Amino acid sequence: MNTLMRHFRGSMIFTLFCLVLAAAYGWHETGSIARTGGMLWVVMVLAVLEVSLSFDNAVVNAAVLKDMDDIWRKRFLTWGMLFAVFGTRVLFPLLIVEFTAGIGPIDAIRLSLAEPEQYEAIMMHAHIPIAGFGGAFLAMVGLGFFIDQDKDEHWLRWLETRLKLLGSIKAGEVALVMLALVLIGRVLPDHEALSLLVSGVFGVIAFIAVEGLGHWLEAREEARALAGAAVRGGLGGFLYLNVLDASFSLDGVIGAFALSNNMVVIAIGLSVGALFVRSLTIMLVEQGTLSEYRYLEHGAFWAIIALAGIMLASALVEIPETVTGLIGAVLIGASLWASVRGRERD
Repeated sequence: MNTLMRHFRGSMIFTLFCLVLAAAYGWHETGSIARTGGMLWVVMVLAVLEVSLSFDNAVVNAAVLKDMDDIWRKRFLTWGMLFAVFGTRVLFPLLIVEFTAGIGPIDAIRLSLAEPEQYEAIMMHAHIPIAGFGGAFLAMVGLGFFIDQDKDEHWLRWLETRLKLLGSIKAGEVALVMLALVLIGRVLPDHEALSLLVSGVFGVIAFIAVEGLGHWLEAREEARALAGAAVRGGLGGFLYLNVLDASFSLDGVIGAFALSNNMVVIAIGLSVGALFVRSLTIMLVEQGTLSEYRYLEHGAFWAIIALAGIMLASALVEIPETVTGLIGAVLIGASLWASVRGRERD
């Protein structure tokens, strides 16, 4: 209990602040106790939805954070929240509306507050490019874990050993993602197919750019360390984690409109969930959970690949958020069970 309180105390305080903020906003907008209570309920449901859909995100984040300095772990929990809250949950939807509707940033904010139905309609209209970008980026993240030539531990051995062989083919994972985009695009109308393909290409480019920047920063800091200079360490991983977190959140932002079309309510609810996910990430790192349960990381990356497939498939058919969360939970639960069984055999 003490461990939980130590890791989640900040998240609980932030949640209390957000509930007070949501109550004040609800009362200001409606002047009704019942409608304000309804807003608070939606905020709590959105927070729970964000946590349940992002457990695999926490595991993957922990896999990166375990090799980072303590100071960068703290920055991920503090500075990174500014990016997670204002970047992904507030600024990103506004930018979509701004570019899709061809209006300025002030008009986009006004539209989100004064005409939430039209704001929601524009966001829904942008679903295909969002699915293309997020699906392609997450597919590259998931495949990158399994094609690693140094990877010698396998959970789903038949699949994972074959994916590792893919790593021996130059840009094999890029070809696989592009093939998926082309196959889905063939079923869509021409203008939607083009939107999916272009956004998917940008998703692949974003992954390569973030990976390349991370490797460059790491190499520079290692060289400075060998020369005896003090280095900050972890900047590349910090940037990678925030882009990864944003990609995970794309479908959550869109799915939130099933519960509310109010930008303020959505931002508050998802932000509460995001901070709990980050607190969970830090706990997984400090408790050494990934080393204790050796297949848990595998399950999380399979959940990422499943999420990428769902995001791409959602360009064709509507897939409920509950299905997404259930698939991720099953994969992580199965990997956890396999880890326990493996430890018993050892």
